[in-house]
Amino acid sequence: MERRALGRSGFEVTRIVLGCGNFGGVGSSPGFFGQGIAKDEAFRIMDTAWELGIRTFDTADAYGGGRSETWIGEWLRTKPQAVRDELVLQTKTFNAMDEGADRGLSRARILRQIDTSLARLGVEQVALYMTHAFDPDTPQEETLRALDSLVRAGKVGAIGASNFNAEQLAEALEISQLEESARYEWLQNSYSLLDLDDVETVLPLIRDRGLGYVPFSPLAGGWLTGKYRRDEPFPAGSRMTQRPEPYEEFRTDRVFDALEALEAEATERGVSMAGLALAWLLGQPEVTGVVVGPGRAEHLAPATEAIRLNLTAADVSRLTEVFA
Repeated sequence: MERRALGRSGFEVTRIVLGCGNFGGVGSSPGFFGQGIAKDEAFRIMDTAWELGIRTFDTADAYGGGRSETWIGEWLRTKPQAVRDELVLQTKTFNAMDEGADRGLSRARILRQIDTSLARLGVEQVALYMTHAFDPDTPQEETLRALDSLVRAGKVGAIGASNFNAEQLAEALEISQLEESARYEWLQNSYSLLDLDDVETVLPLIRDRGLGYVPFSPLAGGWLTGKYRRDEPFPAGSRMTQRPEPYEEFRTDRVFDALEALEAEATERGVSMAGLALAWLLGQPEVTGVVVGPGRAEHLAPATEAIRLNLTAADVSRLTEVFA
């Protein structure tokens, strides 16, 4: 699978990044810790991803209350050294590890959390380390100095940010430049045909500063797969029956009209809606790679379709207009 340089980090990531956010939970939500994807299926997903050529795995300390990192570490211990050497691990910190636990990006917490992440993953260094969200209660200077110390200590290869807006990211880059410290080399935000918020603000900054951009939620919580139909009940066990709040805005005729147009084009091309939606993302010049979080190993099939599709700039523009 093709790899691309991640900003000026010195690392390359595969165009498809395996998202491990639902291993042993549903993201960082304490109420779902111990649920989500079971351990044996998580191992099957990682095996399938590796066989497909995916060499970048994305996780976070709080995913599944630590289960995601732990299971990745256990999976790695079953593999030869060559796999451990080739895999590019990306983890993050910010969210609480349990109900009532602390959260944020203070220096003390970052220094504590990286050590627990390394222990769970069973590695001495994590290639890519991210702030999982902006922390309004901690000065960015404090956070960035802590992260810079991790890079200098060799515990982290490079740093990135997630869930930052353009103003927050620009401030962080300015601080790093003034202090001549490690800077955020890539951004990971929600971005898809149904979430175009970054187009006017974030993406120009990405281009101007030479950053990587690795979006998550490329299928908008399953909405771009075609599983949600106009005037039909939501499938049992879907996100709209578990955690619908982030996606309530999609329940409109305009969105269903766009989804039906996407389905028609996907059918014409002989691919799934999900495969076409992922190919649209990969066709964006700013996109380095895309985080795909399958619920089962079979759910990686659309990623394979997307890699094989070569959309033209006109194709990408036409699809964008359908959802704009």
